[in-house]
Amino acid sequence: MDVKDICVFGDSITKGVVLHPITCHYEIIKTNIGQFLGLNKTRIQNYSMFGCTVSKALSLVQKRSNELRNYQHVFLELGGNDCNFVWGEIAEDPGKEHLPKTPLVKFKELYRQVVSEIRSNGSNPIILTLPPLEPNRFFTWVSKGINGDNILNWLGDVDMIYRWQEMYNIEVMKLAATMDVPMIDIRSAFLTKNHYQDLICADGIHPTNEGYNLIYQTISEQYPNQTAVTV
Repeated sequence: MDVKDICVFGDSITKGVVLHPITCHYEIIKTNIGQFLGLNKTRIQNYSMFGCTVSKALSLVQKRSNELRNYQHVFLELGGNDCNFVWGEIAEDPGKEHLPKTPLVKFKELYRQVVSEIRSNGSNPIILTLPPLEPNRFFTWVSKGINGDNILNWLGDVDMIYRWQEMYNIEVMKLAATMDVPMIDIRSAFLTKNHYQDLICADGIHPTNEGYNLIYQTISEQYPNQTAVTV
């Protein structure tokens, strides 16, 4: 029986983090990570981390370089933390220049290095697009206990949060195209839903359990030569 060995580098999305609707504490969804990749019969090594940026992912890939050839594919889901800001600093001084955790030019450069590192060590990367955030909930979440008016003044409008993240997703898609990396488009799966917001937690960024089920289904449909899975 053919067994596909897969490695994953990503952030809290591929980690399976969900915000509990009552306690408002982050939890890891109780699921087989093989299901996350739309597969029943597979061996998966998941190095995803809460808060992971592309620079951290590059460091992890380099640290694990000797084992990458053991995996048929390496899944990558990065960018959601890179495009984020230190909102407390913005709230304190909205007139100052504020940069995201990873500026876009640096993000592109480092992501290319991640892909090249995986290939040079004998494996095949697959890129996942970023699931969309819900800007109103996200704004409410990050402005808790700080000056939300200052943040909004700096943003211009709440939807800027969505547009800013979308720029990073566009760069992910462009990178996949220019480097000829297979891509699984989980973002479009959300956006084709009339009320995609129902699939996003109260923090505006992590999928609900139903949102993760949609991710499982999408990966199952788009991952080549996959084993069927019921979600």
